[in-house]
Amino acid sequence: MIELSPIVACICEGGAETAIIDMLVDADRLVFSRERMLNEEVIRCRNGKEFEQRYLRKGFESKITILRVLDSHSEGFRLSTAYEHKVDVIKVVTSPEIEMLLILAEGKYNEYMKKTSVMSPSSFCKQVLKLKGNIKSQAYIRSYFADIDMLISTIREYKRVRSLKRGEVYLADLLK
Repeated sequence: MIELSPIVACICEGGAETAIIDMLVDADRLVFSRERMLNEEVIRCRNGKEFEQRYLRKGFESKITILRVLDSHSEGFRLSTAYEHKVDVIKVVTSPEIEMLLILAEGKYNEYMKKTSVMSPSSFCKQVLKLKGNIKSQAYIRSYFADIDMLISTIREYKRVRSLKRGEVYLADLLK
């Protein structure tokens, strides 16, 4: 199981990721509670220096774990040396895109894998699965995954079929 500090700063890349974390934390399905979250909310600040200025300049008695939920393996997040020892940064990668959860939920992962060289997950969802609307929006994700157990099984399936680089974790690793 993943080790977290008493305070968890959960930074999400977009609305879909934010909705997923909010849904899971509100359903008490994550290894941390909303009360442990910095400001008790998902943070939408992707720049390390900006995060440092907005959140780390407060006095914290303990270390902070920063969970960065994003689809990039290489996006940087640099903090000044004054704060590096006060935080642990963990990348929670949803590569290639959060839409992979929709593809898995629809049972179309193998079909998508045959088209990866010509189609992004987002395009596959719209063109092949015929999903309508803003599939990356919080409202869409909340509606699509209204059944929290379906969301959790999809997240676990994602971990089963994907591989990550060293030092990265899956959404599934944050589940109880």
